[in-house]
Amino acid sequence: MKYKYLLFDLDGTVSESAAGIRASLEYAIRELGAPMPDLDDYTLYIGPPLLDTFTGLVGLDLENAQRGSELYREYYQRHGKHLNRAYDGIAELLQRVRLQGAKTAVCTSKYEPFAEEILGIIGLSELFDAVCGSNLDGSRKDKRDIIPYAVRSLGGDFEAEREDAVMIGDTWFDAQGARLCGVDFIGVEYGYGSIGAMREQGAELFAKTPSGLFELL
Repeated sequence: MKYKYLLFDLDGTVSESAAGIRASLEYAIRELGAPMPDLDDYTLYIGPPLLDTFTGLVGLDLENAQRGSELYREYYQRHGKHLNRAYDGIAELLQRVRLQGAKTAVCTSKYEPFAEEILGIIGLSELFDAVCGSNLDGSRKDKRDIIPYAVRSLGGDFEAEREDAVMIGDTWFDAQGARLCGVDFIGVEYGYGSIGAMREQGAELFAKTPSGLFELL
């Protein structure tokens, strides 16, 4: 294989998660009494850090955005996470790459303990060597911060081995993070993001299905 460290976005790449994310976001917005934006376009809120969604998409100030994030997480913890399912073919892909000696990590802007729980719900915990996400205090929320953390969590030296790492995701945020970190990027066409937006961030390689990823790795 070309890469030693495979960094997978979670929502829209490993887990089909839109229903739970949308329900949790709607709950938080209703509880805050804020105007409900159009949530039909998943690209607006699946991928970016949660706090950015509440300040940008919903238009809240920082204090209310932080409260919205808390409400979101409370609802997601009780209900939203259970609506996740693994994409067809992703488990088989992970098994194949691990047999080839690659190390695998989830690399997500989602709160890290939530990401760990979701992998358990969808039955993929044993197929990842590390789960890397954001902190509650808003730190390490962007992919450019999480990508180096993920490589180090896999036992790698990010500065010396960045050419051995690849970010795999479905959104502009994933592609941008890879570009800013100087690592390769492979986009997936089956997720929630825009192929055009990923191309704007320099993405050139795309897979139509999870199984189609293998030949690119």
